[in-house]
Amino acid sequence: MTSSGRIPLWYETEIQNRAPPPGSMPSPEEGFTFERTGHVSRNRTVLAAMTNKQSAEDGTLSDDEINWLLMRAQGGFGIVTTAATHVTRGGQGWTGEMGVWGDHHIPGLSRLADGIRDRGALSLAQIFHGGMFAPEEITGERPVSASENPLSADSEETSRELSSSEIEEIIESFGDAASRCAKAGFDGVELHGAHGYLICQFLGEKTNRRTDEWGGGIMERSRFLMRIIDDVRKKVPKDFIVGVRISPEHRKVGVRLSDSLVLGELLAEAGVDFLHISCWDCSWGSSEFTSDDRTLTQWFSERLGKTVPIISAGGIWSSAQARTVMGHGADMIGIARAAIGHADWASNISDYKYDPAKPPFSSDHLQKQGLSDTFIEYMRGWDGFVS
Repeated sequence: MTSSGRIPLWYETEIQNRAPPPGSMPSPEEGFTFERTGHVSRNRTVLAAMTNKQSAEDGTLSDDEINWLLMRAQGGFGIVTTAATHVTRGGQGWTGEMGVWGDHHIPGLSRLADGIRDRGALSLAQIFHGGMFAPEEITGERPVSASENPLSADSEETSRELSSSEIEEIIESFGDAASRCAKAGFDGVELHGAHGYLICQFLGEKTNRRTDEWGGGIMERSRFLMRIIDDVRKKVPKDFIVGVRISPEHRKVGVRLSDSLVLGELLAEAGVDFLHISCWDCSWGSSEFTSDDRTLTQWFSERLGKTVPIISAGGIWSSAQARTVMGHGADMIGIARAAIGHADWASNISDYKYDPAKPPFSSDHLQKQGLSDTFIEYMRGWDGFVS
């Protein structure tokens, strides 16, 4: 364990120059079958949802955004996930964000889903609500949350606590959004319960201080998410993939690993098709249990076994890193920043020595990787990503 509480675990000397023993663990280039729905991914690489700010003002998909995602499908990813897409007008978290709150979004979604399928990948739409992080200057509405919470550490402005009837309406909006995705031809949806947005705000003990049925212990705080899962399933075909992404730990909203492991068990019991854990860096351990050297992936795989497929995302660049994470128990690997810089990342995963260039990237390189000027400008806000 390092002094920062992070674990330097890539085991490069063990993995980079040799294959694991046959049958010891799945390889990222192997196919994956979703047991309940029967969908088959050609490999175990997942393009994780990434903000790119390329959608139109009304939430419809732009040619630039469709092109960016189709290049990753063409580049070999087994599963391609859209950027987060808001399920209500008031749930929009940033400008240029794609929407799925109206039927006018379906034609663009259909074009994208068809293109992903034609290129051999499965398609997921990540659906979400920004909650307290849906700015009033964008939505025209005061931000809402599980409880009244400060909008930032240095602000006196607060979110408005949702009423029970409003909670029910948002649950219905998630189900309606999933139905639109199914009608558009998507293979499934990922419910965005990570990164501090509305579902995460209900899960967190700091941001959810309710005393009614929607608050309390983790069982009660997870009710909002569980009800969303139920409503989605009522409104989509039986063979439609329904998965969940969570942050195993999120200090700002009060999500702890111990609660997230219980949540993982609840989601497995609910029969979700996958659990996507957002680790930020898959080599990190737990900030709650600092004396334990296990990575977050190991915590979940040891607790959940094979009750639910696990996708792990965070800081994966090389083939060796991907194989290490799968050796820790991940069934699939989520790729984000590496896929921004390398559209064909997934096509190279069978090479055990594959270790592509890291940032900074030139604007010319990023344009060749399918990023529009808008997307490149957004990436300039990521320290050291664009040269």
